[in-house]
Amino acid sequence: MNTTNESTAIISKETLLQQWQGHRGLTRRVIEAFPDKELFDFTIGGMRPFASMVKELLAIAAPGLIEMVTGVQGKLDEEGAHLQTKQDILKAWDESTELINNYWQQLSTQRFSDTFKLFGQYESPIILNILYFIDNEIHHRGQGYVYLRALGIEPPPFWDR
Repeated sequence: MNTTNESTAIISKETLLQQWQGHRGLTRRVIEAFPDKELFDFTIGGMRPFASMVKELLAIAAPGLIEMVTGVQGKLDEEGAHLQTKQDILKAWDESTELINNYWQQLSTQRFSDTFKLFGQYESPIILNILYFIDNEIHHRGQGYVYLRALGIEPPPFWDR
């Protein structure tokens, strides 16, 4: 029986980023698949339009990572009032992707276990915040898949990341 307190990484920092960005690429293809009007207006069962979900994702991932790296508390703005068209959203998505790539390089793996109060509200270890970003995106992308299918549009294959 091993009784040491040593931990073994089961995934590298680079692989985690690659997986995250794979999910982001797939979510971008889901955004692209939506007709412009339905992206902002279509709903089922009381769920928000997919554009609103994407605005939430944009408000959380890159701004959250930047906050964790810089220590400067940001404001959680899920409204994204400036994002009025599909092109606005796609442009913001691409900019967010680059910010994640850039700030990821500045986050050391030694900080992953540090407790951090994200947006001054959500306190947990940095790695759990990052996993939440990914989980939340997968959750909302699944809702986007339901919308696309209801619209008669075949969504991109979920495994193609």
